[in-house]
Amino acid sequence: MIEMDETDRRILRRLQRDGRLSNAELSAAVALSPSACHRRVARLERAGVVDRYVALLDRAAMGRRTTVFVEITLAGQSDGAFDAFEAAVGRIAEVLECHLMAGTADYLLKVVVDDSEDFAALHRRTLARLPGVARMTSSFSLRRVRETTELPV
Repeated sequence: MIEMDETDRRILRRLQRDGRLSNAELSAAVALSPSACHRRVARLERAGVVDRYVALLDRAAMGRRTTVFVEITLAGQSDGAFDAFEAAVGRIAEVLECHLMAGTADYLLKVVVDDSEDFAALHRRTLARLPGVARMTSSFSLRRVRETTELPV
């Protein structure tokens, strides 16, 4: 982790809200000269603080209105079982996140689908066939209360 001052933090807060800001717009927003701002952003990128720039798509506009959280427990706890499961789940486009968990389930997946029928098809043709799965529990999100991609800076 690199040392950051308040100016670096202002830059990061602005970039998290709008990664398409031009250097001139960003430098004006954080009260720096364009050259100093460019050097700071480049330093943050080189250090890996800025991982990448992306476009965030609207789920409903893309036909992915339903979010389902799926807890998965594997039949075995070997490295091979974990590796096989993780490789397979990494190929499923509908899985936005996969977390190895401590607790009752081994994994927690965040899945986006169009509706319950779409999830039923995904469950039947893909999730149920993941290697090593002993048990799955699915919970449908009724409504997103809060969602952000912004880390506290």
